[in-house]
Amino acid sequence: MKLPPHISLPEKKRVAGPERSPVYAMVGNPNCGKTTLFNALTGLRQKVGNYPGVTIEKKIGEAYSQHGRPMKVIDLPGAYSLAARSPDEAVLRDVLLGRRADTPQPDRIICVVDSSNLERNLYLVHQILDLGRPVIVVLNMMDVATTAGHLIDPKKLEESLGVTVIPCEAVHHKGLVELRLAMSRADLPLARHRWDVPAPIAPAVADLQASLVQYDTRSPLVARAEALLLLTDFDSVRVAGSTPLSSRTIEILASWRKRWEGEGTDWSATLIRSRYEAINRLCADVIRRTREQGPSVSDRIDAVLVHSIFGWLFFGAVMAALFFSIFTLAEYPKNWIDDHMTALGGWVQGSMAVGDLRDLLTHGVIDGVKGIVVFLPQILILFFFVGLLESTGYMARAAFLMDRPMSKVGLHGKSFIPLLGSYACAIPGIMATRTIENAKDRLVTILVAPLMSCSARLPVYLLMIATLLPSTTVATTTKVGLMLLMYAIGTLGAFGFAWLFKRTLFKSAPPLMIMELPPYQRPRLPEITRQMIERAWLFLKNAGTIILGISILLWFFSTYPKHPDPSATPDAQIAYSLAGRAGKILEPVIKPLGFDWRIGVGLVTSFYAREVFVSSMAVIFGVESKDDNTAAIRDALRSAKWPDGAVLFTPLVCFTLMVYYVFAMQCMSTVAVVKRETNSWRWPLFQIAYMTGTAWVVCFVIYQTGRALGF
Repeated sequence: MKLPPHISLPEKKRVAGPERSPVYAMVGNPNCGKTTLFNALTGLRQKVGNYPGVTIEKKIGEAYSQHGRPMKVIDLPGAYSLAARSPDEAVLRDVLLGRRADTPQPDRIICVVDSSNLERNLYLVHQILDLGRPVIVVLNMMDVATTAGHLIDPKKLEESLGVTVIPCEAVHHKGLVELRLAMSRADLPLARHRWDVPAPIAPAVADLQASLVQYDTRSPLVARAEALLLLTDFDSVRVAGSTPLSSRTIEILASWRKRWEGEGTDWSATLIRSRYEAINRLCADVIRRTREQGPSVSDRIDAVLVHSIFGWLFFGAVMAALFFSIFTLAEYPKNWIDDHMTALGGWVQGSMAVGDLRDLLTHGVIDGVKGIVVFLPQILILFFFVGLLESTGYMARAAFLMDRPMSKVGLHGKSFIPLLGSYACAIPGIMATRTIENAKDRLVTILVAPLMSCSARLPVYLLMIATLLPSTTVATTTKVGLMLLMYAIGTLGAFGFAWLFKRTLFKSAPPLMIMELPPYQRPRLPEITRQMIERAWLFLKNAGTIILGISILLWFFSTYPKHPDPSATPDAQIAYSLAGRAGKILEPVIKPLGFDWRIGVGLVTSFYAREVFVSSMAVIFGVESKDDNTAAIRDALRSAKWPDGAVLFTPLVCFTLMVYYVFAMQCMSTVAVVKRETNSWRWPLFQIAYMTGTAWVVCFVIYQTGRALGF
């Protein structure tokens, strides 16, 4: 069955809306404001950032028409084309083509367009119009386009494409009413844009289209659009959950590719050139430029911030400001939390009779949770800085700066965005690797991302630095320097292993980085604040469930069985308990690192979440709630002794323990995400082995060398 590659719909033809609630897909290029518009329509609070890769998987929300009718909206990952080059773009392609069993094929499509870059954005729109579905084109960032001297005629664009076009400024909530009205229509016009497939390629499109209709059950229009995509990307990027092509379609495609390769025909370039020629003609009619294009404000700022010297100075200043704030600004709210948690513990102690129940509440519950919650201000400051970098557009500049050093280890700057995001949490950082086109580069980035010091390590670092440098007379810059050193060790470790993996397990040609630098924007402080509040709630919920549960279990294991001598010291009781016995089994493995069985218990419990180490130390060392918790844990650690009376937490041990947490894979949630992203247990198990093994070897060298030098 041969179907014509040329499709031209009558001007007046309309398609009736479905009887059920319509399903809209929201698509667009990266940085076009798509997720901001999605949040405004649905009332959801998806993460918004001014850099590529924020929407790393589909998000589903519900919007309402002007008449209160519910409409499902799917926010799909940003992409420049339906020809997928990375897993997140493959998700977009598969949903629109109806390849996914877990997601309904959308009835209608909202194409969000960056008005200041209309020509480039229309390439994706051009491909989507081929699908033959009702489309609404949203001209977002109209204010940015006007400032740049681009006057766009929405009515003329609407006439040319034959679909509804809505001018919009999503950030300022302008155009939302008009968009809701358009979405509420029972019928929407189908596109009548006219585009002829280049003659040399038309027979191949017809063959593939016929096969997709007959063997892959596609509709004729979708089959034609998919045939054009297959000729540009050969279905090279696949993701879990998408249905494969039939063997007949693959056979036809391979036959045409072989024929063209023999003839020397560059069919992919021919298709792309033909589309852009049609788009250029369209833009010439709808865009009027009011002035000559000169350097924009973003260009002038970039002259400094991505400069080979000044750019690095600014980046260093930002990181130094971050860690300085952690040690100074966070002290006030930290002390407030500490005072109130201490008052709560004191009230419980004064209100209850002496016994195991009181000890459980004070030492197991309050002390365990308090040891973590007290670090909430520092973690919020970290997320504020990350949110600020994302919102302003500086995150992409950081990736640009890092492209050259990243290329030395076999990666490119795009890998640095997931790595930089992993400073906050490795889980979204690993998920953000879906924007990386090369499968080997993506896997290497996943394997090294947990080496970047995440926020969960922050409480451990802060406690060890307080134990190492207890005096208040020690300069803040010294503490900042130690913190920066931990982050630097993690970053260098990630780069080192990336270099090793790229030259052994994942050999491939050095990648080239092609990345858009979005225009700078004013930081959206309400959005940043909202994200901080959400992070705070997640952190507190984590403390109220996981950490609370582990603290209670640890209290139980460190309390029972009871020592036969009622007058036994707390240390003797813990040594006699289940936790002590388990720790002593582990002690021979970690003693060469300077760690005893009590530290070993903390290492084991913190595998679920690194920050549990602090609450574990509070429970094991019996820190009293009536004292300042941070100072109390610090003093308890400094007074801890080996059986021979030697100090346990020497400066060398404190430093070694921080380095252990830099390298060790101490996060069960990250393991689960790596398994999901790689679709195999092979790589998370390899990750646990190489990271924890490296932690042991590095700490062994540090501790034994330090002892040999007399530290």
